[in-house]
Amino acid sequence: MGDDSEWVKLPVDQKCEHKLWKARLSGYEEALKIFQKIKDEKSPEWSKFLGLIKKFVTDSNAVVQLKGLEAALVYVENAHVAGKTTGEVVSGVVSKVFNQPKAKAKELGIEICLMYIEIEKGEAVQEELLKGLDNKNPKIIVACIETLRKALSEFGSKIILLKPIIKVLPKLFESREKAVRDEAKLIAVEIYRWIRDALRPPLQSINSVQLKELEEEWVKLPTGAPKPSRFLRSQQELEAKLEQQQSAGGDAEGGGDDGDEVPQIDAYELLEAVEILSKLPKDFYDKIEAKKWQERKEALEAVEVLVKNPKLEAGDYADLVKALKKVVGKDTNVMLVALAAKCLTGLAVGLRKKFGQYAGHVVPTILEKFKEKKPQVVQALQEAIDAIFLTTTLQNISEDVLAVMDNKNPTIKQQTSLFIARSFRHCTASTLPKSLLKPFCAALLKHINDSAPEVRDAAFEALGTALKVVGEKAVNPFLADVDKLKLDKIKECSEKVELIHGKKAGLAADKKEFKPVPGRAAASGATGDKDTKDISAPKPGPLKKAPATKPGGPPKKGKPAALGGAGSTGTKNKKGLETKEIVEPELSIEVCEEKASAVLPATCIQLLDSSNWKERLACMEEFQKAVELMDRTEMPCQALVRMLAKKPGWKETNFQVMQMKLHIVALIAQKGNFSKTSAQIVLDGLVDKIGDVKCGNNAKEAMTAIAEACMLPWTAEQVMSMAFLQKNPKNQSETLNWLSNAIKEFGFSGLNVKAFISNVKTALAATNPAVRTSAITLLGVMYLYVGPSLRMFFEDEKPALLSQIDAEFEKMQGQNPPAPTRGISKHSTSGTDEGEDGDEPDDGGNDVVDLLPRTEISDKITSELVSKIGDKNWKIRKEGLDEVAGIINEAKFIQPNIGELPTALKGRLNDSNKILVQQTLNILQQLAVAMGPNIKQHVKNLGISIITVLGDSKNNVRAAALATVNAWAEQTGMKEWLEGEDLSEELKKENPFLRQELLGWLAEKLPTLRSTPTDLILCVPHLYSCLEDRNGDVRKKAQDALPFFMMHLGYEKMAKATGKLKPTSKDQVLAMLEKAKANMPAKPAAPAKATSKSVGGSAPAKFQPASAPVEDSVSGTVEPKLDPKKAKALGVSSKAKTAQGKKVPSKTSLKEDEDKSGPIFIVVPNGKEQRMKDEKGLKVLKWNFTTPRDEYIEQLKTQMSSCVAKWLQDEMFHSDFQHHNKALAVMVDHLESEKEGVIGCLDLILKWLTLRFFDTNTSVLMKALEYLKLLFTLLSEEEYHLTENEASSFIPYLILKVGEPKDVIRKDVRAILNRMCLVYPASKMFPFIMEGTKSKNSKQRAECLEELGCLVESYGMNVCQPTPGKALKEIAIHIGDRDNAVRNAALNTIVTVYNVHGDQVFKLIGTLSEKDMSMLEERIKRSAKRPSAAPVKQVEERPQRTQSASSNTNMLRKGPAEDMSSRLNQARSMSGHPEAAQMVRREFQLDLDEIENDNGTVRCEMPELVQHKLDDIFEPVLIPEPKIRAVSPHFDDMHSNTASTINFIISQVASGDINTSIQALTQIDEVLRQEDKAEAMSGHIDQFLIATFMQLRLIYNTHMADEKLEKDEIIKLYSCIIGNMISLFQIESLAREASTGVLKDLMHGLITLMLDSRIEDLEEGQQVIRSVNLLVVKVLEKSDQTNILSALLVLLQDSLLATASSPKFSELVMKCLWRMVRLLPDTINSINLDRILLDIHIFMKVFPKEKLKQCKSEFPIRTLKTLLHTLCKLKGPKILDHLTMIDNKNESELEAHLCRMMKHSMDQTGSKSDKETEKGASRIDEKSSKAKVNDFLAEIFKKIGSKENTKEGLAELYEYKKKYSDADIEPFLKNSSQFFQSYVERGLRVIEMEREGKGRIPISTGISPQMEVTCVPTPTSTVSSIGNTNGEEVGPSVYLERLKILRQRCGLDNTKQDDRPPLTSLLSKPAVPTVASSTDMLHSKLSQLRESREQHQHSELDSNQTHSSGTMTTSSSSTANIDDLKKRLERIKSSRK
Repeated sequence: MGDDSEWVKLPVDQKCEHKLWKARLSGYEEALKIFQKIKDEKSPEWSKFLGLIKKFVTDSNAVVQLKGLEAALVYVENAHVAGKTTGEVVSGVVSKVFNQPKAKAKELGIEICLMYIEIEKGEAVQEELLKGLDNKNPKIIVACIETLRKALSEFGSKIILLKPIIKVLPKLFESREKAVRDEAKLIAVEIYRWIRDALRPPLQSINSVQLKELEEEWVKLPTGAPKPSRFLRSQQELEAKLEQQQSAGGDAEGGGDDGDEVPQIDAYELLEAVEILSKLPKDFYDKIEAKKWQERKEALEAVEVLVKNPKLEAGDYADLVKALKKVVGKDTNVMLVALAAKCLTGLAVGLRKKFGQYAGHVVPTILEKFKEKKPQVVQALQEAIDAIFLTTTLQNISEDVLAVMDNKNPTIKQQTSLFIARSFRHCTASTLPKSLLKPFCAALLKHINDSAPEVRDAAFEALGTALKVVGEKAVNPFLADVDKLKLDKIKECSEKVELIHGKKAGLAADKKEFKPVPGRAAASGATGDKDTKDISAPKPGPLKKAPATKPGGPPKKGKPAALGGAGSTGTKNKKGLETKEIVEPELSIEVCEEKASAVLPATCIQLLDSSNWKERLACMEEFQKAVELMDRTEMPCQALVRMLAKKPGWKETNFQVMQMKLHIVALIAQKGNFSKTSAQIVLDGLVDKIGDVKCGNNAKEAMTAIAEACMLPWTAEQVMSMAFLQKNPKNQSETLNWLSNAIKEFGFSGLNVKAFISNVKTALAATNPAVRTSAITLLGVMYLYVGPSLRMFFEDEKPALLSQIDAEFEKMQGQNPPAPTRGISKHSTSGTDEGEDGDEPDDGGNDVVDLLPRTEISDKITSELVSKIGDKNWKIRKEGLDEVAGIINEAKFIQPNIGELPTALKGRLNDSNKILVQQTLNILQQLAVAMGPNIKQHVKNLGISIITVLGDSKNNVRAAALATVNAWAEQTGMKEWLEGEDLSEELKKENPFLRQELLGWLAEKLPTLRSTPTDLILCVPHLYSCLEDRNGDVRKKAQDALPFFMMHLGYEKMAKATGKLKPTSKDQVLAMLEKAKANMPAKPAAPAKATSKSVGGSAPAKFQPASAPVEDSVSGTVEPKLDPKKAKALGVSSKAKTAQGKKVPSKTSLKEDEDKSGPIFIVVPNGKEQRMKDEKGLKVLKWNFTTPRDEYIEQLKTQMSSCVAKWLQDEMFHSDFQHHNKALAVMVDHLESEKEGVIGCLDLILKWLTLRFFDTNTSVLMKALEYLKLLFTLLSEEEYHLTENEASSFIPYLILKVGEPKDVIRKDVRAILNRMCLVYPASKMFPFIMEGTKSKNSKQRAECLEELGCLVESYGMNVCQPTPGKALKEIAIHIGDRDNAVRNAALNTIVTVYNVHGDQVFKLIGTLSEKDMSMLEERIKRSAKRPSAAPVKQVEERPQRTQSASSNTNMLRKGPAEDMSSRLNQARSMSGHPEAAQMVRREFQLDLDEIENDNGTVRCEMPELVQHKLDDIFEPVLIPEPKIRAVSPHFDDMHSNTASTINFIISQVASGDINTSIQALTQIDEVLRQEDKAEAMSGHIDQFLIATFMQLRLIYNTHMADEKLEKDEIIKLYSCIIGNMISLFQIESLAREASTGVLKDLMHGLITLMLDSRIEDLEEGQQVIRSVNLLVVKVLEKSDQTNILSALLVLLQDSLLATASSPKFSELVMKCLWRMVRLLPDTINSINLDRILLDIHIFMKVFPKEKLKQCKSEFPIRTLKTLLHTLCKLKGPKILDHLTMIDNKNESELEAHLCRMMKHSMDQTGSKSDKETEKGASRIDEKSSKAKVNDFLAEIFKKIGSKENTKEGLAELYEYKKKYSDADIEPFLKNSSQFFQSYVERGLRVIEMEREGKGRIPISTGISPQMEVTCVPTPTSTVSSIGNTNGEEVGPSVYLERLKILRQRCGLDNTKQDDRPPLTSLLSKPAVPTVASSTDMLHSKLSQLRESREQHQHSELDSNQTHSSGTMTTSSSSTANIDDLKKRLERIKSSRK
C-alpha cells in the first residue's frame, strides 16, 4: 500500500497524468483550486497545463472525468492560452463526454464548448460539433445538435454560422433515431427565430409531415427580433456600456441596436448552387430552332424545369441566353414567348449578379416585345425584366431603356415607363444620381404630354417615384417647364409610392426640401450608409459650404436651351419672369416704336433716320444717355434695338454714328433683360461690321455683351452660321478671332462642338489665308478644353494643314485652360442648388463626349463577319479581325450597339494562336476609345474576359491585356469592374500570372477610388489565399494590395474574413493585416466642386489635357514636394485635395497646420537614460539587425511617441518616401532652434536614420546624409559626446553606406565619419570601421581601409584598437584581396602607418606571403617618404598646402581652426577621393598619394624613382636619334598628365612609321604588365584596339607590299602587336571593355593575318601565325562573351555575303564560333541572350534556310544549328523568353526553329546532344563523325577534349595504345586541328617518359585545346614571385626568358652563359651581328607562354619545375632561380653603368 500512496508527493501536473485514478482525481482537484486562485489571465502557470487539458476531459474513469471537466471549464474561462487547445479539447468532449450516461458530464461538456465560443473560438468549436454529427452514436449526435442550438440561442446568428448547419438539417430529419429528429426540429425552430423565412427554401425537401409540424412551431414564435443573451469577450465591455446607457437614457440606444440585429441572412446565401448547363438536353439548341412549335416548347420546358433551382452555379450562359432572347424577340407563338421570358426570369433569379453581363443583350428585346397585348405574356415579360434589373444597375441598361422610350407603340412606351417606375423604387438618392436622372426625366416629360392616357399615367408614376426617391430638390430643376396641374399629379403619385428600401430616404429628403439652406447631407448620409455605403456622410459635407453663402442669386438660364434641354433651370425667386424673358415674343414695329417713345426723348426717335450724319450722331448721343439712365426692369430691350436697326440701321455709312450705335447695343445687352429675340435683330448687323477696321472692336464688344446676356453657346452658334453665310473673308476671320477670345473668357461649357467643327472645317477650306489662320487659332483654344480627341475630326485634312493644326496644338500642350471671367457673375451657380452645382463638371463632360458624332456600326457586323472571326482556319479568323479593326478605325467614334461582335471577340480572347489574341486585345483597346464611356455595358461580358487573359503564360500577351484593361477602365471607371462576383471568380483561379497581374492592377486602381461597391469583399478570401500562394511574386503583389483593400473595406471586415482560414494561416494573415493597417492610405477626398470651374471652365476632367492635372494648381501650394500623381496613387492624405481651386481648405487640414507650429522634439527629463536602462535590462530589443524587422520599427515608433510631435512621427513612419523627405526637411529647419530637443532624442533620431539607410530611395538617403552632416556639426559645436549606446546603434549602419556605388553618397558618408571623430573618440571609431573591412562589398572594404589610414594619419598609432599589432595584421590580410581597389587601399593604409611609425610596421604586420610583401615593399619605396618622428609634425606642415584639395570635396563647413577635423579631412580628400578633386581615374590615386606624401619635392626626386624601374634597361633599344626620346614620354610621367598621355601614345600606335608604332606599343605593354597600372588603360580599350587594327591593315595593305622595307621590321612590329594584345586579353576587366564593332574589326584583322600567304613565306612567319592563333583564343575567352559572339555572327554574315571573301576566311570564323559554343556551358549566364538571338535572327533573315543550303560548304548551316542547339540545351524552354528584341518575331524563322528544337530535344537525352556538340565543335569532317568508331576510344577522346579530365584521358589513351599496339587512332586525330594532334602526341610522350623514369621532355610547339595563357608580368627590381592573373605562382623560367629578352635588348651576349643558344629580342633589331635570328626568340616566347599555361591548367605539372626551350636545365627550386635572377639584374645594371 505504501507504494500506492507515493503519488501524494508528486507535483500537480504529474499527478494529473498518473496511471492511478485516485492520483488523477487528486491532481484535478488541486488543479481546480490552483485555477481558481490565479487572478492574472496571462500568468505563466496556465502554460504548464496546456498539454493536459485534453486529458482532463477524456479521462477513462467517469468520476475522475467529472472533476476533470470542472477544472477544464475554469481553465478555458480564465487562461489566456486556452484558445490553443480548442480543437483537441472540443473533439475530446464530442467523442468522450457526450456519450457518457451522466447528465452532469454532458452539461459540463456543453458548457466547455460554449465557453470556447465566448473566448472567440466559435468557428473551431462549430467545426468539431459538425464533425460530431457524422458519428454513429446517436447520443453524440443529439448532444452536438443541442450544443449548437444552445450556442445559437445564446450568441446569435452573427457568431454561429448557419449555412453549414442548414446544409445538414435535411439529413438529420431523415435519421432513424427519434431523439435526433426531435433535436433537429428544435434547432430548426431556433434557426427560424433568427432568420425567419430564409429557412423555408432549404427545408422544402424534408418530409411533409415534419414540415407541417415545423410550420406549426414557427407560427408560435414571437415576432420581435431576437437578441443574443451572451457575448464574446471582445463584446462584453461594449455590452456593459450599452446596459449603462439604457438604464441612464431610456431605450434610445436600444432602438439603434434593434435595427442592427434585424436578421440580414439572405435565403439565397444558404442554398447550394446547382450546375444546369450540362443538364440541358443534348439537342436543345437544335430543338429551339425547330420549325414545329411543339418541339420548341419541349426545349423551353426542359430549361424551365432546370431554372427553377433557386441558386444556379456560375458558368457561360451566353448561348442559352442568346437562344432564349431569340425566342422572346422573334418567335411568333406568344405562349412560347411567355415561356422563354419565364426561363429568363429563372436564370436571372438563380444567377443574380452573375446574370448582369447578359442583361444588356436581353433588355431591349424584352422592352420591344411589350407590344404584345396578352396579359399573360405581358406579365411574364414584366417579371423577366424586373428580375433582370436586380442583376444589373440602372446605369448599365439606361442606354437601352432610353432608346426604347422613343418607340411609337404606346404599349411599349407605357410598359417602359412602368418598368422605370419599378426600377426607381429599388434605387436610393445615391444610386440615382443627377446624371442618370436627367435623361430619364427628359424622356418621361415627353410622355406626360403623350396622346395616350395610359402612357401619361405611367410617366407620372415614374416621375412620382423619382421624386419620392431623391426628393423634390433634385427633381425640380427638370420639372421647371411643367404646368401646375401636371406637377400636382406627379406629387400625388409620389405620395402613393411605397419604396423598396423603406421610407427613410424619401422622408429625409422631403424634410430637407423646404428649408432655405440647400443641402442634401442628411438624405445622402442616411440612405447612402444604410443601403449602399457608396456615399459616406462627410462627403457631401464640405461641398455645401459654397452654395450656402448666397441663398438667392440670379438664375442660370441659357444653358439648358443651348443643350436642347427641357427649358429653364432657374431657381425659385425669379423663375416666372425669366421663363417669359427667354422666350420673348417678336414684337411688331409699331409696338416697338410705342415702347421706345415711352422711354426715349421724342427728338431722338425723329432724328434716327435723318439724312444729316451730325443729326444722327446727336440722336445717338441722346439715345446713349437715355439708356444709361434707364432702370433694368423698365428697359424695353427689343424695342430699343429695333429702333437702332431702323433705316439706315446697320447700313449706316458714317463710322462715328456706327460706333455709337454698336456701343449702345452693348449697353442695352449689359443693362437690360436682353432676350434671344432681341439678339437676333442685331446679330446680323454686328457680324457684318465685325471686319470693319473702325467699327470692328465696337461690334466685338456688343457681341460679347450679348453672349453674356444670352449665353455664349447660343450666341456663338448664331454668329458662326451668319459669318459663314457672308462672302467677306475679313468678317469670317474676325468672327473666328472673337470666338477664340470669347471661349477663353466664358469657358467651354455647353458649347456645341459638333456645329463648331463643321464651321471650322469650312473655314479651313477657305481660300483666304487669314480665315484659315483664325480657324487654326480657334482650334488651339478648343484643344485646351476638349483635349487630344479634337484632332480625330481633322485627320482627313491635307497634310500641310494638319501639320499647322498639330503645331498649334503643340503650343497649347501643357497649358491650363484659363478660368472663365465672364458669364459667371450673372449666371453664377452659387444661387442654384447643390445638385446643379455638384454635377456641373459632369455635364460638361457629357456634352463633349455626347457631341462627338458617333457612327452606328452594328449593320457592318454581319453574321458572315462573325462566322469569319470564329472560323477554324486561323488565317480566316485573322482576316475577320482585320476587318473589324478596319471598321472601327474608319468610324472613329461608334455607338454602343455592336451586335454580335462582343461574343465573337470573346471567343478570340482564348484563341490558341497568340497572335490573334494580341490582335483581339488591340481591337478591344480601339473599341474602348471609339465607344467612350458607353463601353460600360460591355464590361461584364467582354471586360472580364480580358482579365482572364492576364493569366496567359506569355509576357507580351499579358502586357497587351493589361494595357487593354487600363484603356477600358479609363473609359468606364472602376465601379463596373468591381461589381458582382466576376472579379473574385478570376482571382479564385489558381493561375500565378493572373493573380499577380490582377492584384497589381487592383493595387494601382483601388487607391484612386473614393468608394467601391460592397462586392469588393468577395475578393478578400482569394486575396488571403494569394498571400499564401506558392509563387513568391503572387505573395508580394497580394501584400502590396492588402492596404488598398483595407482602405475601402476597413480593418474589421478584413479581420472578420480571416475566420474561415486555418489557424496557422489565420495568424499569418492577421499579422499581415496589422502591418497593412499601419501603411493604410487615406481615401482620396472628394474633389472640390469649384475646381473644374476655376481651372477648366467646367471642362470635363477627361478632356482636360493630361499635362495639366487639376491637382497641380493646388498641390503646389499645399505641399510643394508632392508629385500629384503619386499623391493620388498612394492615397495621400486629403489635404492637398481639399484645398483645390479657390476653396478654403477643409477644417481638418487647417487644424493640422495649426498643430505644426509647436516644437517637434519634446524634452523628456531622463528619457534617454531610461531608454538606455531598458535596453541594458533587455526590456526592449537591442538595436542590432541585418535588415530592420517590423518589431524594431514598432518599438522605435512607441519610444518616439512620447518625445516627437505626432504629425512629424506620422511623416517619419509613412509608407511613402516623399513623407520621409518632408520629415527630414522639417528636422533640418528645427535643428538650430531645438538643440536641446535634438540632443534629448538623439538616440531615437539616429536609430530612425539607420532605418532610412535600408531604403532604396536615393533622394531620402541624400537628404538623411545632409541632415547628419549638419547634426554632427551642431553636436561638435555643443561639445556633445556620443554615448556608447548611440554609437553602437548608428555607426555600423552608417559604415554599410560607405560601400554605396554612388560616388556622391560615399563622399557624404566619409564627411560624416570625419565629423563624428569630433563627438566620439577616434580610437572607439576604429573597431567599427575595422568591422566594415570584413564586408562582402569590395567598395566598402576599400573605403573602410582608406578611412583607417586617415584615422592613423590624423591621430597617430594610438587609434589602432585593440592593439596596433592586431589591427595592422587585419589590414595586411587585404593586401591579397581579389579586388584591385581593396589591395591598393590596404597598401596605402600600411604605407601611411609606415610614414608615421617607420620600420616597426614590418614587425607589427607579422609574416606576409612573398607576393604581398613584395607589393608592400614596392609601394613603400614608391611612396619615397622618410618616416616622420610623430604625427604632430605633419600638423604644422600640411594645412596650407592641402587646403585647396580639401575644399574640392565640399566637406568642411569651418576653416582650418578645427585642427583635427581639417587634418583628417585633408588626409581623406587626398587619399580617398582624388576623383572628386579632378575627374581622374582611380588608378592614379596612388600617384596622388605619392605627391601628397612627398612634401612638395616631387620633381627633384623623380630620377630616384626611375632607378627602381626597368625602363632604363629598355632605353638602348631606342633608335639613337634624340627625337624618339622626345616622342616617348616616360610612363612614370603619366602621373601628371594622365589620360591625355595615354591618348597620345595610343594615337602613335597607328603611326605609319614602324619605329614610332613599336615605341608606343612598348610603353603600353609596360603598363599592361603591371597590375597596379594596368587599370589606367580602362576606358581606352576600344581606342587602343582601333589603333591596333588600323596598324594591322596598314601592314597588310602597305608595309607588306613595300619592297624597300625589311621584312624583319614587319615581323618585329607584328610581334609587338601580338604581345601587347596577349597582355591586354589576359586582364579580364579590360578585355571585357572591348565593344562588338571593335571586336568584329579586330577579329577580321587577325583572321586576315592568319590567312596572309606572304607571312607564311617568311622564315619567322609560322611563329607569328601561331601567336595570332593563341591570341585569337585569348580574345574569344576573355572578351565580353555577348560582344564577341555578336561580332563573330556579324563577321560570318559579312564574309558569306562578300563575294571576294575566301571560303577559308568564313571557315576560320566558324571555327571561332565553335570554340565559343564549347565555352557556352560556362559563360551562358553572363551572355545577353536577347542580343545574340537578335543577331541570329538578322543572320537568318539575310540567309534563309534555302539560301544557306545553296552555299558550297555545309558548315554555315551546321554552325548555326550547333549554336542554337547548344543554347536550347542550356536554357531549355526559357530560351523563347529571350526573343524580346526581335520586332516581329512571328515572321522570324528563328522562333519556329527554336520551337522545333525544343520539341526535338524533349525526345533526346542530354548526353547524346552533348556528344553532338562536341563533334560539331571539334571535328570538321562530317563523314568521320558518322563513321562507327570504337566507343571506348570515343570516350577517351572526349575526356582529352574536356578541361577537367585531360590528364585522365591521356593516361587511358597511353594504356590503350600499350595494350593494343596495332589500334588505329588516326581517324580520331586526322580530323582534329594540328594543335590537338600535337597536344595528344606530346602528352603521350610525357607519360611515356614519366613511366620509364626518364624525367620530362621539353614541350614543343603544340597548343592545348583550351589555349589558356597566363599573364606574364614584367619583373621589377624587387622580384619575389609575382602571381599570374589567377593568383598562382609563375615559375622562374618565365623570368629567365624575360631576362634573355632584356639582355638581348641591351646588346649583351647570351652565349657566354651556360653555353645557351642565342636569343633575339621581340622588340629591337639585332644590335650585334653575332646574335641569332629572332625565330628562336619567338619559339622561346611561345614555349614560355605554353608552360605558364600548362602550369595553370594541368595539375600534374609541379609549379616549381617548369621547363624552357632548348637545353635549359630544369631548376629544382624557384627561390634559387629568383636569387639568380636578382644577381643577374644587378649585373646588367652595373654593365650599363
